Amino acid sequence: MGPVRLMKVFITRRIPAEGRAALARASDCEVEQWDSDEPIPYKDLERGLTGAHGLLCLLSDCVDKKLLDTAGANLKVISTLSVGVDHLALDEIKKRCLIHSGIRVGYTPDVLTDATAELAVSLLLTTCRRLPEAIEEVKNGGWTSWKPLWLCGYGLKESTVGIIGLGRIGQAIARRLKPFGVQRFLYTGRQPKPKEAAEFQAEFVTTSQLAAESDFIIVSCSLTPATKGLCNSAFFQQMKKTAVFVNISRGEVVNQDDLYQALTSSQIAAAGLDVTTPEPLPTNHPLLTLKNCVILPHIGSATYGTRNTMSLLAANNLLAGLRGEPMPSEFKL
Repeated sequence: MGPVRLMKVFITRRIPAEGRAALARASDCEVEQWDSDEPIPYKDLERGLTGAHGLLCLLSDCVDKKLLDTAGANLKVISTLSVGVDHLALDEIKKRCLIHSGIRVGYTPDVLTDATAELAVSLLLTTCRRLPEAIEEVKNGGWTSWKPLWLCGYGLKESTVGIIGLGRIGQAIARRLKPFGVQRFLYTGRQPKPKEAAEFQAEFVTTSQLAAESDFIIVSCSLTPATKGLCNSAFFQQMKKTAVFVNISRGEVVNQDDLYQALTSSQIAAAGLDVTTPEPLPTNHPLLTLKNCVILPHIGSATYGTRNTMSLLAANNLLAGLRGEPMPSEFKL
Protein backbone atom coordinates (compact mmCIF):
# COMPACT_ATOMS: atom_id res chain seq x y z
CA MET A 1 0.00 0.00 0.00
CA GLY A 2 1.39 3.41 -0.99
CA PRO A 3 1.54 6.43 1.31
CA VAL A 4 -1.73 8.22 2.06
CA ARG A 5 -2.00 11.41 0.05
CA LEU A 6 -2.32 14.44 2.32
CA MET A 7 -4.87 17.17 1.63
CA LYS A 8 -3.27 20.55 1.00
CA VAL A 9 -4.54 23.41 3.17
CA PHE A 10 -3.55 27.03 2.66
CA ILE A 11 -3.97 29.69 5.37
CA THR A 12 -3.76 33.31 4.24
CA ARG A 13 -2.47 34.81 7.50
CA ARG A 14 -1.14 34.05 10.97
CA ILE A 15 -4.16 33.00 13.00
CA PRO A 16 -4.69 32.75 16.79
CA ALA A 17 -3.16 29.82 18.64
CA GLU A 18 -6.20 27.55 19.12
CA GLY A 19 -7.02 27.34 15.44
CA ARG A 20 -3.38 26.94 14.48
CA ALA A 21 -3.01 24.07 16.96
CA ALA A 22 -6.10 22.27 15.66
CA LEU A 23 -4.73 22.31 12.13
CA ALA A 24 -1.27 21.23 13.28
CA ARG A 25 -2.84 18.13 14.86
CA ALA A 26 -4.56 17.14 11.59
CA SER A 27 -2.51 14.19 10.37
CA ASP A 28 -4.42 14.04 7.07
CA CYS A 29 -3.50 17.59 6.05
CA GLU A 30 -0.42 19.35 4.77
CA VAL A 31 -0.74 22.91 6.03
CA GLU A 32 0.92 25.92 4.43
CA GLN A 33 0.53 29.39 5.94
CA TRP A 34 1.33 32.91 4.81
CA ASP A 35 3.58 33.75 7.75
CA SER A 36 2.67 37.37 8.34
CA ASP A 37 0.17 39.53 10.20
CA GLU A 38 -0.22 41.62 7.04
CA PRO A 39 -2.45 40.72 4.06
CA ILE A 40 -1.06 38.29 1.55
CA PRO A 41 -0.28 39.75 -1.90
CA TYR A 42 -2.61 38.48 -4.61
CA LYS A 43 0.16 36.68 -6.54
CA ASP A 44 1.24 34.81 -3.41
CA LEU A 45 -2.37 33.89 -2.70
CA GLU A 46 -2.68 32.52 -6.24
CA ARG A 47 0.47 30.47 -5.76
CA GLY A 48 -0.62 29.16 -2.36
CA LEU A 49 -4.07 28.22 -3.56
CA THR A 50 -2.82 26.25 -6.57
CA GLY A 51 -3.75 22.63 -6.00
CA ALA A 52 -5.18 23.33 -2.53
CA HIS A 53 -8.04 21.25 -1.16
CA GLY A 54 -8.89 23.73 1.57
CA LEU A 55 -8.53 27.48 2.11
CA LEU A 56 -8.70 29.31 5.43
CA CYS A 57 -9.03 33.03 4.71
CA LEU A 58 -9.90 36.36 6.31
CA LEU A 59 -12.47 39.02 5.43
CA SER A 60 -9.68 41.08 3.82
CA ASP A 61 -8.95 38.33 1.27
CA CYS A 62 -11.01 38.75 -1.88
CA VAL A 63 -11.64 35.24 -3.20
CA ASP A 64 -12.73 35.95 -6.77
CA LYS A 65 -13.33 33.94 -9.93
CA LYS A 66 -9.68 34.07 -10.94
CA LEU A 67 -8.57 32.55 -7.65
CA LEU A 68 -11.23 29.87 -7.85
CA ASP A 69 -10.06 29.02 -11.37
CA THR A 70 -6.48 28.87 -10.12
CA ALA A 71 -7.45 26.46 -7.36
CA GLY A 72 -9.25 24.20 -9.80
CA ALA A 73 -11.32 21.13 -9.02
CA ASN A 74 -9.22 20.18 -5.98
CA LEU A 75 -10.70 22.97 -3.86
CA LYS A 76 -13.41 21.51 -1.62
CA VAL A 77 -13.66 23.93 1.30
CA ILE A 78 -13.33 27.66 1.97
CA SER A 79 -13.39 28.56 5.65
CA THR A 80 -13.46 32.24 6.50
CA LEU A 81 -12.47 33.71 9.85
CA SER A 82 -15.48 36.03 9.81
CA VAL A 83 -19.25 36.13 9.99
CA GLY A 84 -19.44 38.20 6.79
CA VAL A 85 -18.98 36.44 3.44
CA ASP A 86 -19.14 39.43 1.09
CA HIS A 87 -15.43 38.94 0.23
CA LEU A 88 -16.23 35.55 -1.35
CA ALA A 89 -17.49 35.21 -4.93
CA LEU A 90 -20.54 33.24 -3.84
CA ASP A 91 -22.14 33.18 -7.31
CA GLU A 92 -18.99 31.58 -8.73
CA ILE A 93 -18.82 29.13 -5.85
CA LYS A 94 -22.45 28.12 -6.52
CA LYS A 95 -21.65 27.55 -10.21
CA ARG A 96 -18.90 25.13 -9.25
CA CYS A 97 -21.39 23.20 -7.14
CA LEU A 98 -23.33 22.50 -10.34
CA ILE A 99 -20.26 21.47 -12.31
CA HIS A 100 -18.64 19.05 -9.86
CA SER A 101 -18.92 18.02 -6.24
CA GLY A 102 -18.80 21.65 -5.20
CA ILE A 103 -17.15 23.90 -2.65
CA ARG A 104 -18.44 24.13 0.90
CA VAL A 105 -18.15 27.39 2.83
CA GLY A 106 -17.60 27.72 6.56
CA TYR A 107 -17.95 30.93 8.57
CA THR A 108 -17.94 32.07 12.20
CA PRO A 109 -21.32 33.44 13.32
CA ASP A 110 -22.52 33.59 16.95
CA VAL A 111 -19.07 33.40 18.56
CA LEU A 112 -18.32 37.07 17.87
CA THR A 113 -21.80 38.42 18.63
CA ASP A 114 -21.16 39.50 22.22
CA ALA A 115 -17.78 41.10 21.56
CA THR A 116 -19.12 43.03 18.56
CA ALA A 117 -22.19 44.21 20.46
CA GLU A 118 -19.98 45.41 23.31
CA LEU A 119 -17.85 47.35 20.86
CA ALA A 120 -20.94 48.88 19.23
CA VAL A 121 -22.19 50.17 22.58
CA SER A 122 -18.70 51.41 23.46
CA LEU A 123 -18.44 53.26 20.16
CA LEU A 124 -21.91 54.76 20.57
CA LEU A 125 -21.11 56.06 24.06
CA THR A 126 -17.67 57.28 22.98
CA THR A 127 -19.20 59.23 20.11
CA CYS A 128 -22.32 60.66 21.74
CA ARG A 129 -20.45 61.73 24.90
CA ARG A 130 -17.53 63.16 22.84
CA LEU A 131 -14.85 61.23 24.71
CA PRO A 132 -12.01 61.60 22.16
CA GLU A 133 -12.52 65.39 22.17
CA ALA A 134 -12.51 65.44 25.97
CA ILE A 135 -9.32 63.36 26.19
CA GLU A 136 -7.60 65.66 23.70
CA GLU A 137 -8.62 68.75 25.69
CA VAL A 138 -7.00 67.27 28.81
CA LYS A 139 -3.79 66.59 26.87
CA ASN A 140 -3.52 69.93 25.06
CA GLY A 141 -4.36 72.20 27.98
CA GLY A 142 -7.84 73.08 26.81
CA TRP A 143 -9.28 72.06 30.18
CA THR A 144 -9.29 75.33 32.13
CA SER A 145 -12.25 74.94 34.48
CA TRP A 146 -15.66 73.33 34.83
CA LYS A 147 -18.08 74.96 32.38
CA PRO A 148 -21.83 74.26 32.21
CA LEU A 149 -22.09 73.55 28.46
CA TRP A 150 -18.51 72.60 27.57
CA LEU A 151 -18.23 69.21 25.80
CA CYS A 152 -21.90 68.39 26.33
CA GLY A 153 -23.15 65.41 24.35
CA TYR A 154 -26.31 63.34 24.10
CA GLY A 155 -27.64 60.77 26.58
CA LEU A 156 -29.49 57.51 25.97
CA LYS A 157 -32.17 57.91 28.63
CA GLU A 158 -35.67 58.26 27.10
CA SER A 159 -34.18 58.17 23.60
CA THR A 160 -35.22 56.37 20.43
CA VAL A 161 -32.64 53.95 19.01
CA GLY A 162 -32.90 52.74 15.42
CA ILE A 163 -31.16 49.50 14.45
CA ILE A 164 -30.60 48.66 10.80
CA GLY A 165 -30.48 44.87 10.81
CA LEU A 166 -31.99 43.12 13.83
CA GLY A 167 -29.96 39.94 13.44
CA ARG A 168 -27.86 38.28 16.14
CA ILE A 169 -25.62 41.29 16.62
CA GLY A 170 -28.46 43.83 16.35
CA GLN A 171 -30.40 42.00 19.05
CA ALA A 172 -27.33 41.79 21.29
CA ILE A 173 -26.83 45.55 20.91
CA ALA A 174 -30.45 46.29 21.84
CA ARG A 175 -30.18 43.95 24.83
CA ARG A 176 -27.22 45.95 26.13
CA LEU A 177 -28.78 49.35 25.45
CA LYS A 178 -32.13 48.63 27.10
CA PRO A 179 -30.84 49.11 30.69
CA PHE A 180 -29.64 52.62 29.75
CA GLY A 181 -33.28 53.72 29.73
CA VAL A 182 -33.89 53.73 25.99
CA GLN A 183 -37.56 54.52 25.55
CA ARG A 184 -38.16 53.11 22.08
CA PHE A 185 -36.44 50.75 19.65
CA LEU A 186 -37.03 50.86 15.91
CA TYR A 187 -35.61 48.44 13.37
CA THR A 188 -35.59 47.82 9.65
CA GLY A 189 -34.52 44.91 7.45
CA ARG A 190 -35.73 42.53 4.77
CA GLN A 191 -38.79 41.54 6.79
CA PRO A 192 -40.33 41.95 10.26
CA LYS A 193 -38.98 39.76 13.06
CA PRO A 194 -41.79 39.84 15.64
CA LYS A 195 -40.37 37.02 17.76
CA GLU A 196 -36.93 38.60 18.06
CA ALA A 197 -38.30 42.13 18.42
CA ALA A 198 -40.66 41.25 21.27
CA GLU A 199 -37.87 41.31 23.87
CA PHE A 200 -37.32 45.03 23.20
CA GLN A 201 -40.84 45.96 22.04
CA ALA A 202 -39.02 47.02 18.87
CA GLU A 203 -41.11 48.39 16.00
CA PHE A 204 -40.52 47.37 12.39
CA VAL A 205 -40.50 50.55 10.28
CA THR A 206 -39.34 51.80 6.91
CA THR A 207 -35.78 53.02 6.52
CA SER A 208 -37.09 56.57 6.09
CA GLN A 209 -39.10 56.42 9.30
CA LEU A 210 -36.16 54.99 11.20
CA ALA A 211 -33.92 57.80 9.95
CA ALA A 212 -36.42 60.51 10.82
CA GLU A 213 -37.43 59.34 14.29
CA SER A 214 -34.23 57.92 15.81
CA ASP A 215 -31.92 59.78 18.17
CA PHE A 216 -29.25 57.14 17.66
CA ILE A 217 -28.86 54.90 14.62
CA ILE A 218 -26.74 51.75 14.63
CA VAL A 219 -26.02 49.85 11.40
CA SER A 220 -25.54 46.12 12.00
CA CYS A 221 -26.82 44.59 8.76
CA SER A 222 -25.01 42.39 6.24
CA LEU A 223 -23.55 43.91 3.11
CA THR A 224 -25.78 42.92 0.18
CA PRO A 225 -26.74 44.59 -3.10
CA ALA A 226 -29.78 45.99 -1.25
CA THR A 227 -27.75 47.51 1.60
CA LYS A 228 -24.76 48.79 -0.38
CA GLY A 229 -24.85 52.60 -0.18
CA LEU A 230 -28.05 52.46 1.89
CA CYS A 231 -26.91 55.28 4.18
CA ASN A 232 -26.49 58.11 1.71
CA SER A 233 -27.31 61.79 1.35
CA ALA A 234 -31.08 61.19 1.28
CA PHE A 235 -30.83 59.07 4.41
CA PHE A 236 -28.77 61.61 6.35
CA GLN A 237 -31.06 64.47 5.30
CA GLN A 238 -33.96 62.67 6.99
CA MET A 239 -32.08 62.31 10.29
CA LYS A 240 -32.42 64.68 13.22
CA LYS A 241 -29.72 67.33 13.51
CA THR A 242 -29.03 66.00 17.02
CA ALA A 243 -28.79 62.38 15.90
CA VAL A 244 -25.72 60.16 16.24
CA PHE A 245 -24.90 57.57 13.57
CA VAL A 246 -22.85 54.39 14.21
CA ASN A 247 -21.75 51.74 11.72
CA ILE A 248 -20.26 48.41 12.82
CA SER A 249 -21.35 46.34 9.79
CA ARG A 250 -19.43 46.97 6.56
CA GLY A 251 -18.02 50.22 5.20
CA GLU A 252 -19.81 49.98 1.86
CA VAL A 253 -23.23 50.28 3.52
CA VAL A 254 -22.38 53.97 3.98
CA ASN A 255 -21.65 56.57 1.31
CA GLN A 256 -18.70 58.20 3.08
CA ASP A 257 -18.70 61.35 0.94
CA ASP A 258 -22.33 61.92 1.88
CA LEU A 259 -21.55 61.22 5.53
CA TYR A 260 -18.75 63.80 5.46
CA GLN A 261 -21.13 66.41 4.06
CA ALA A 262 -23.74 65.57 6.69
CA LEU A 263 -21.20 65.98 9.48
CA THR A 264 -19.60 69.19 8.20
CA SER A 265 -22.96 70.84 7.48
CA SER A 266 -24.35 69.90 10.92
CA GLN A 267 -27.06 67.84 9.23
CA ILE A 268 -26.33 65.24 11.92
CA ALA A 269 -24.49 65.62 15.22
CA ALA A 270 -21.83 62.92 15.09
CA ALA A 271 -20.78 59.56 13.68
CA GLY A 272 -18.84 56.56 14.96
CA LEU A 273 -17.40 54.02 12.52
CA ASP A 274 -15.69 50.71 13.17
CA VAL A 275 -15.71 49.91 9.45
CA THR A 276 -14.75 52.05 6.45
CA THR A 277 -14.10 51.95 2.73
CA PRO A 278 -11.30 51.23 2.11
CA GLU A 279 -9.72 49.52 5.08
CA PRO A 280 -7.41 50.83 6.32
CA LEU A 281 -8.74 54.34 5.76
CA PRO A 282 -6.00 56.60 4.31
CA THR A 283 -4.57 58.92 6.96
CA ASN A 284 -5.42 61.94 4.79
CA HIS A 285 -9.10 61.01 4.47
CA PRO A 286 -11.42 63.99 5.12
CA LEU A 287 -13.42 62.10 7.78
CA LEU A 288 -10.29 61.93 9.95
CA THR A 289 -10.19 65.73 10.16
CA LEU A 290 -13.53 65.94 11.95
CA LYS A 291 -13.93 66.17 15.72
CA ASN A 292 -17.46 64.78 15.49
CA CYS A 293 -16.40 61.57 13.77
CA VAL A 294 -14.85 58.70 15.74
CA ILE A 295 -13.17 56.02 13.62
CA LEU A 296 -11.86 52.67 14.86
CA PRO A 297 -9.80 50.10 12.87
CA HIS A 298 -12.44 47.34 12.53
CA ILE A 299 -11.99 45.87 16.03
CA GLY A 300 -15.55 44.70 16.68
CA SER A 301 -14.56 41.13 17.56
CA ALA A 302 -11.13 42.02 18.96
CA THR A 303 -11.00 40.28 22.31
CA TYR A 304 -8.45 37.54 22.93
CA GLY A 305 -11.15 35.03 23.78
CA THR A 306 -13.33 35.80 20.78
CA ARG A 307 -10.53 35.73 18.22
CA ASN A 308 -9.22 32.40 19.57
CA THR A 309 -12.72 30.92 19.45
CA MET A 310 -13.18 32.21 15.90
CA SER A 311 -9.89 30.66 14.79
CA LEU A 312 -10.79 27.29 16.31
CA LEU A 313 -14.22 27.33 14.68
CA ALA A 314 -12.70 28.26 11.32
CA ALA A 315 -10.19 25.42 11.63
CA ASN A 316 -12.87 22.91 12.62
CA ASN A 317 -15.10 24.04 9.74
CA LEU A 318 -12.22 23.47 7.34
CA LEU A 319 -11.32 20.04 8.68
CA ALA A 320 -14.92 18.84 8.80
CA GLY A 321 -15.51 19.98 5.23
CA LEU A 322 -12.39 18.25 3.95
CA ARG A 323 -13.39 15.03 5.69
CA GLY A 324 -16.95 15.11 4.38
CA GLU A 325 -18.39 15.66 7.86
CA PRO A 326 -21.00 18.17 9.05
CA MET A 327 -19.41 21.57 9.62
CA PRO A 328 -19.96 23.27 12.99
CA SER A 329 -20.99 26.42 11.05
CA GLU A 330 -21.63 26.00 7.34
CA PHE A 331 -22.83 28.87 5.20
CA LYS A 332 -25.75 27.61 3.11
CA LEU A 333 -25.23 28.53 -0.52
